[in-house]
Amino acid sequence: MKFTEANLGRIFILRLEHGDLLPNTIEEFAKAQKVESATVLLIGGSDQDSKVVVGPKDGTAARPVPTVVNLPGVSEAVGVGTIFVNEDKDPKLHMHSAFGRDQQTVTGCTREGVSIWHIGEVIIFELINNNAQRKINPVNGFELLEV
Repeated sequence: MKFTEANLGRIFILRLEHGDLLPNTIEEFAKAQKVESATVLLIGGSDQDSKVVVGPKDGTAARPVPTVVNLPGVSEAVGVGTIFVNEDKDPKLHMHSAFGRDQQTVTGCTREGVSIWHIGEVIIFELINNNAQRKINPVNGFELLEV
């Protein structure tokens, strides 16, 4: 384990609107507000054509290929994530969310594109005074957190 210490900076409250796309909307906001690192909370609804990464197709591959699924319909959504800048100093969101509809739940990463259905409430807690950054891992190709 590696770690860095941080302090709490600004706190932002966002109301996402119908059709806003994750991770794009949050990354664009973070860039505009110069947020380099943060923790992010999400609650709301997701639209039926949203795509979620639900795991690797082969967990033993050196460079895992993700399994991407479309949500089965409009779903309730709750998620938690982090923002850290990458090597180009662009803020990148890494968010995992659970999407529920009736008795079915899909849990996964929002990086392939989740569209908001009418309601999306997001709280961003900015983290300041730290050296955390996302860097490309040469072994698996993931953009991993480095501290």
